[in-house]
Amino acid sequence: QQNRPDLAREELDQVAVYQEFLPKQLTAEELTAEVRAIIAEVGASSMKEMGKVMGVASKRLAGRADGKEISAKVKELLA
Repeated sequence: QQNRPDLAREELDQVAVYQEFLPKQLTAEELTAEVRAIIAEVGASSMKEMGKVMGVASKRLAGRADGKEISAKVKELLA
């Protein structure tokens, strides 16, 4: 915004380094498949069991998907 390509380039270089070391983020399809597998694994069939699913999903998908995305997908699949 302030027309400083030198600073922008430095920031983009830092992002590239971070992305090299961070876990790969799941795609929407991969997230759906993972959450479906977890739901089947814990035997959940209704929203009443969302906490059980979220406990397993949060641990298993940590760093690979945002908690809000996981929660939204669990709600969608249990609804």
